[in-house]
Amino acid sequence: MKSTFKDIANFIKGQFPNQDFIPLHSPLFIGNERKYVNDTLDSTFVSSVGSYVNRFEEMMCEITGAKYAIAIVNGTNALHMALLLADVQDGDEVLSQSLTFIATCNAISYIGASPLFLDIDLDTLGLSPSAISRFLEASAEIGNDGFTYNKHTGKRIKACVPMHTFGLPCRIDEIAEICEKWNITLIEDAAESLGSYYKDKHTGVFGKIGTFSFNGNKTVTSGGGGALVTNDLALASKAKHLTTQAKVAHPWAFVHDAIGYNYRMPNLNAALACAQLEQLSKFVENKRELAKIYQEKFAETTIRFVPEIANAKANYWLNAILLNDKEQQQEFLGYMNTNGVMARPVWELMHRLPMFKGAEKQSLKNSEWIADRLVNIPSSVRL
Repeated sequence: MKSTFKDIANFIKGQFPNQDFIPLHSPLFIGNERKYVNDTLDSTFVSSVGSYVNRFEEMMCEITGAKYAIAIVNGTNALHMALLLADVQDGDEVLSQSLTFIATCNAISYIGASPLFLDIDLDTLGLSPSAISRFLEASAEIGNDGFTYNKHTGKRIKACVPMHTFGLPCRIDEIAEICEKWNITLIEDAAESLGSYYKDKHTGVFGKIGTFSFNGNKTVTSGGGGALVTNDLALASKAKHLTTQAKVAHPWAFVHDAIGYNYRMPNLNAALACAQLEQLSKFVENKRELAKIYQEKFAETTIRFVPEIANAKANYWLNAILLNDKEQQQEFLGYMNTNGVMARPVWELMHRLPMFKGAEKQSLKNSEWIADRLVNIPSSVRL
């Protein structure tokens, strides 16, 4: 296989010429980034109050189709706030996937709730609606208060947090229908899927709340940043209030009426985000072109490229391929990373981490099969 690996490494290098080492995903600043950031410096409004914060929220509404957007300091905090807004409480359970980034489960844990791990679909890498239905039909019941309870643990199942893995939309409309039937609040972890659509609807707006990340390695970045979107005015108002330390508006007095959080995105980061968002469509089309090139290349090999499913338009934040088994996966990772091409396996499955080994889980055979084979390859926007 080394000759095949060498050919693939050279092919990837050919997509990103004049680089000694090809990173997995690096930011690209070719628009108004410097201009807008300098504007904030000149204005002296570099913290969470400033025109670019408002502009960022307006742009997120325009892009996603959500009625309201709240600028958050990072994606993890956006998830934490979303769970608080959904009234997830200490002792509750939250349905999610084991194949996810740690932030999903960390945010659940901040509240004292527990993740309950269900399997993914092999073709979307996202939470499987059939796995959700099987679990709920067999192990859950709706109580007299209208909420759903786990018959085995007696705990309330208050929310469901699927993730659009690597920007590939999952079957989110089916998940939304299941959650509505069982009175479970749907929170979309759309951290990786800005610019992705399912059935002509942007990810993040199928549920009660959606969250996004603008970390340095995302399709567009603000350095550090996140967003929360919703169509619910009451939730949006509460989110803005709680993320600004629950401060009651007053010309000079410092009065707070709840436990608040310092979660608002600074104007400095919002300026960078606005300049990047202006280029989102261009960036996504560039990344989709690269995904098509990869898909055609890997069709010539025994290595499989992971494409979007029918009715989906993915941003292909990180392109993913599937090797034949764990041994070949490790050989591929070793070869690429010692020959100038960054490649990474999927995150360690959450149920295998020491913090979550005690969490309830159902069959995760798809998640484990993917973890033994998947590799992410360089996916940056190309000049």
